[in-house]
Amino acid sequence: MRQVVVIALNTFRENLRDKILYNLLFFALLLIGVPVLLADLTIMEHRKIVTDMGLAAINLVGVIIAVFVGIGLVSKEIERRTIYTIMARPIRRTQFILGKYLGLALTLLVNVSIMLPVYFGTLWVYRAPVHGALLQAIELIFIELLLVTALALFFSTFSTATLSATFTLALYVIGHLSTDLKGIAEKSESETVRMAMKAVYYLCPNLEVLNMKGQAAMGVSVAWSYQALASVYGLLYVALLISAACVVFQRRDF
Repeated sequence: MRQVVVIALNTFRENLRDKILYNLLFFALLLIGVPVLLADLTIMEHRKIVTDMGLAAINLVGVIIAVFVGIGLVSKEIERRTIYTIMARPIRRTQFILGKYLGLALTLLVNVSIMLPVYFGTLWVYRAPVHGALLQAIELIFIELLLVTALALFFSTFSTATLSATFTLALYVIGHLSTDLKGIAEKSESETVRMAMKAVYYLCPNLEVLNMKGQAAMGVSVAWSYQALASVYGLLYVALLISAACVVFQRRDF
């Protein structure tokens, strides 16, 4: 356990030194501030615009960090050849994967925690209410970020950085379109298309389960039972992907 914590903290420090995180964080702060301008230029209700776009900004920047930092967690060590030094120490490959994942998860938590005060400050400026639905949406956004990070890490254990990013982004898009894919399968007359769409629907994570930004912007909460089930659903996928990443990395030759 100690080795996992050491790797996680070292990964966290490396991510903080990476300029991309500061750039993305600055980008997030700008996005959260954009509704202040848009609200004056549209006839829509100001509070809804601020609430909706703020959540979208937090989600978007979090996904960018999860994907483009996550795919480098393993590949960067291999390119620098530091993986040989790490593997020569009394560290199991499973501990290495877990430590890398937890380090990026901590980085995401810190970044989201920094963005939240700015977001709530923007809501305060427009006197938009901070209600339970917002907290629910933010919690599910973080679960989604953990899942996307696990996807990026899994692909990085056996593929190049470019392919890992492509696969992760593709599954991210599919995950938000899974309900539509199921509808296509049900309406299609081709058995092959139905089988393929159903396979994609059941194998890929349904990220729309974790998406309640639109509802939160309107002040509509979901049942806490749904909140708990959605969170467990996302965390189970995370556990499955991390387990698969450990198995793949364990069998990889260096």
